Amino acid sequence: MEHNNVIVETKAGKIKGVFEEGLYIFKGVPYAAPPVGEFRWLPPQPVQPWSGVRSAENFGPICPQSNMPTPIPGRKPSEEPQDEDCLFLNIWTPGFDDGEKAVMVWIHGGAFTHGSGSSPMNPGSTLPKRGGVVLVSINYRLGVLGFLRLYDVTNGLIPSTGNEALLDQLAALRWVKENISNFGGDPDNVTVFGESAGAESIGALLAMPGSKGLFQKAILQSGASKSQSVDKANQAAEIYIRALGISNTDADKLRSLSAERLIQTHTELGMAAGGFGPVRDGEILPDVPLNVIEKGSAIDVTVLAGSNLEEAKLFAMIMGPDVLNMDEESMVNRLKHLVPEEYLQNLIEKYRTALTTRDLPVTPFEIFTAIQGDQHFRMPNIRLCEIQEKLGRPGFGYVFNWKSAAPDFGACHALDVGFIFGNLNEEFHGCTPEAWTLAGHMQDAWIAFAKTGDPSCPGFGKWPRYGKERDMMVLSAKSHVERTPYERERAAWDSIPNEVLG
Repeated sequence: MEHNNVIVETKAGKIKGVFEEGLYIFKGVPYAAPPVGEFRWLPPQPVQPWSGVRSAENFGPICPQSNMPTPIPGRKPSEEPQDEDCLFLNIWTPGFDDGEKAVMVWIHGGAFTHGSGSSPMNPGSTLPKRGGVVLVSINYRLGVLGFLRLYDVTNGLIPSTGNEALLDQLAALRWVKENISNFGGDPDNVTVFGESAGAESIGALLAMPGSKGLFQKAILQSGASKSQSVDKANQAAEIYIRALGISNTDADKLRSLSAERLIQTHTELGMAAGGFGPVRDGEILPDVPLNVIEKGSAIDVTVLAGSNLEEAKLFAMIMGPDVLNMDEESMVNRLKHLVPEEYLQNLIEKYRTALTTRDLPVTPFEIFTAIQGDQHFRMPNIRLCEIQEKLGRPGFGYVFNWKSAAPDFGACHALDVGFIFGNLNEEFHGCTPEAWTLAGHMQDAWIAFAKTGDPSCPGFGKWPRYGKERDMMVLSAKSHVERTPYERERAAWDSIPNEVLG
């Protein structure tokens, strides 16, 4: 193919991309019809075919969203164009020659309310350049547009389940299955990978009947089993519609409101309406993801799953002095929102002992952030490895221990993403030779896993399965395999059911 005439046929029509720095790049490719007007809050509809050649030289708009409050040093608010017409994907490929390249599909994070597949924080060229894979990144509906369950509160007038964003992700994966061979990718060797809400989305996908056969491998970075009950989703919808000041049976009015109004109302409500995320509706998502996976829903998928050692310290920086200086009573009250009281005191004491044993500070702040991070991220990822191993399917685990260059952040949430995409900054990650070496090794491991289902690579050496011995790769300046790392903390959760995690 000529570098200045980058045209590829898709099921819906021809698209024209660009050739830059050794890669063929296609941006803003629609994988579903615009979810606007009568299609707002409905499952994604098929793309309408086009005649001629459609430009795929620029990113499409991202899902409407507010600026995300974040203390991450060096990160600027997104300035990408926003529009409800946002169901686009992007492709980076080294070439079209064989249709046998491993495919990696990135599902972005952002608390289910923020982010995009075109964010400059996650440059799509890194992994294809380094490892010859085809990379796809996607947008999906966020917040009130993607996770608002309206079926019950509108008496079925708007039949949204609260899982429309997950259905967007499935539609994107079906597009990949049907089209990626034309971009040099193997549709039968697809790895989904994501961080935070992206990883939690993948946990849901692993439990969803509709995902069968769409991917063979999954990498879950910090998250694996986020979901909420129908009752909780309905309660959030009632609060939200009441705040809009609109009758819950005025479907036309709800559909006609601007996206800006919808998002502003949610921003004003804050956590009063609860958070967004996958809904256990019994059909699209049958149950708590880990419970469904235990029954074999992901038996055909190989997983690589892990978390950062001090995930919750990022959120502590957002919440500020009240958390940093909390006392014992405040710690307990905050933890009651995460863990049922019947388990809580025992859990606190076990973490107090674990931190003491490791000669770490044993303050209410340290105990709170350790428990919060493990409850939300580390334990779901570990349970996923355990489940797959029990079912005879390979599971590979890791814990990311690199410390942020920013004081008090530690090995916090989201720090790992810059390493995977080779996008380190001095303030947050540190740009030492050791940091760049770790980034390269992590990229090689992710690429090896995508190609073969095994993350072993020259930089890390043999990466064993999680197995009965609970072997995990510790990712740090001196990465190594460790048997049962941080076992006291892990064992503290043994009697706590999957429903409490995430």
